[in-house]
Amino acid sequence: MRFIPLLPAAVALLFTAACSQAQSDKASDSPTASDMPKGGDRRKDKDAAAAIPGLRKVGSLKDVVPESSGLAPANAGQSYFSFGDDGNAPTLYEISGAGKLVRTLEVPAANTDWESLSRDGQGNYYIGDCGNNESIRRDLKLFKFRPDAPTTVGTIAFKYPDQTEFPPKKKQRNFDCEASLWHDGQVWLFTKDRGQDRTSKVYTVPDQPGTYTAKLVTSLAIPGEVTDAALRADGHRLVLLGRGELFILDGNSWAEILKATPREISLAGAGQTEGAVFKDDQTLLISTEQGALYEFKLP
Repeated sequence: MRFIPLLPAAVALLFTAACSQAQSDKASDSPTASDMPKGGDRRKDKDAAAAIPGLRKVGSLKDVVPESSGLAPANAGQSYFSFGDDGNAPTLYEISGAGKLVRTLEVPAANTDWESLSRDGQGNYYIGDCGNNESIRRDLKLFKFRPDAPTTVGTIAFKYPDQTEFPPKKKQRNFDCEASLWHDGQVWLFTKDRGQDRTSKVYTVPDQPGTYTAKLVTSLAIPGEVTDAALRADGHRLVLLGRGELFILDGNSWAEILKATPREISLAGAGQTEGAVFKDDQTLLISTEQGALYEFKLP
């Protein structure tokens, strides 16, 4: 009989173990951060995007462009070029304004980390192979080509004048560039600050093939991570896209724009916004890495 008092404790121990196992099993069945779809809760993102004034979903690139990381106008009509970033094929996808595939162009150049695309006034395109998440790359470059002669590619190789360590300290890692545009004979590069200052440094390189040290022109106080850049046709408005936000800089000249105070607009809930291009003077076409394609009416 002296063993009877131990039975409740033994039962309690078994019950506790069973509950712990059940909770463990339940936890293992629940989605972890790595199991969740890239970009977070898609349903919540969809609801949040629908609530953003001026934003309207116009198509999907999900089965067209893998991880769209930029946009640029195509030469013909209302179509655009996009592409996938590192890990994807060196392919440009021409799409309609509704995200329908028009054609593909295979570019004979390695996609180390393509992050931007811009066009000059003569129909030349510049692919920014200058994604540099850890600020360790020594092979940064732009590829210059024409869609009507896609097998001929020129290389604009460059380095930053103010980078001496590969990588620098984490607080100083501001040598990742995901945004570029052509203007006045130069390709302008806007960095995505992965350090602590949230400053986009602005560099230029010539638009001709060769090897250069980029010129540091200025720094912009951007409280976000810049993922693309677009200049309005009249040259009076620059838009810098960020992740779930954009920044507008206005001016009567390019010099004034680079001195303007950025006006921030939240796109929270729209996804990982990576590509932007002017569709008209008041409308942006915006793509996300998850495959959404939006129109956004600028205020």
